[in-house]
Amino acid sequence: MTVREGEARRAAVLGSPIAHSLSPVLHGAAYEALGLHDWTYDRFEIDEAALPGFIEKLGPEWAGLSLTMPLKRAVIPLLDEISDTAASVEAVNTVVFTEDGRRLGDNTDIPGMVEALRERGIDRVESAAILGAGATASSALAALSRICEGEVVVYVRSEARAAEMRNWGERLDVEVRTEDWGDAAQALRAPLVIATTPAGTTDVLAAAVPERPATLFDVLYEPWPTNLAARWSAYGGAVVSGLDLLVHQAVLQVEQMTGHAPAPVDVMRKAGEEALAAR
Repeated sequence: MTVREGEARRAAVLGSPIAHSLSPVLHGAAYEALGLHDWTYDRFEIDEAALPGFIEKLGPEWAGLSLTMPLKRAVIPLLDEISDTAASVEAVNTVVFTEDGRRLGDNTDIPGMVEALRERGIDRVESAAILGAGATASSALAALSRICEGEVVVYVRSEARAAEMRNWGERLDVEVRTEDWGDAAQALRAPLVIATTPAGTTDVLAAAVPERPATLFDVLYEPWPTNLAARWSAYGGAVVSGLDLLVHQAVLQVEQMTGHAPAPVDVMRKAGEEALAAR
């Protein structure tokens, strides 16, 4: 899309719960740095039932939306088109409104993960492990389909989750093996470990961090560091945080919604760090 100078536009993040979202901080910092002083970015507490009505009422001043849980799949029937990336995991976290009124959906979580790893010098890995099997795990598997040359071992708590992750592996053309969560300490010796579980879940694994760990990507950013990330870093391993992911997926959203590229990644990261430090 083309943005005319001085044109007032709106964007927002939708989800439930949404009160603690850092997206307004990141996008707002980007707008300021890009000189888009008439742009605003808000947050709205919206659940699946309220989503259709909210989108229908949006006017032409709206440039786009960021979506978090539980809306990433619920929004798909409301869109005119979704990207191949979004279709691959059946999840949309970005909606862009075109000048002719079309609604386009994308998923910037997946390339955001890839870019967060690339920023730390990780372009390819021979194998990887994923802790957890929720929605974020499927996005992690999609990201690994781009950089992992071999097997991905996923540690899960139930056979139902295991079957789901194996199915995602088939869809994404990734070699997936599932193991019981009780053996998750074995994951920590992988060249790349992606932790996708809720806060506190991996605390019990901190004591099992090997002496020379490789790379940990922990998708959490609050509280930070997690016990696992702190021990990993103390043992000299590389750590990629959830804030790194949040920043890079937001960078891609800003570029799509505003038409300005590259978005100011360093400015956005600093704004996120300062906001977290103030909490």
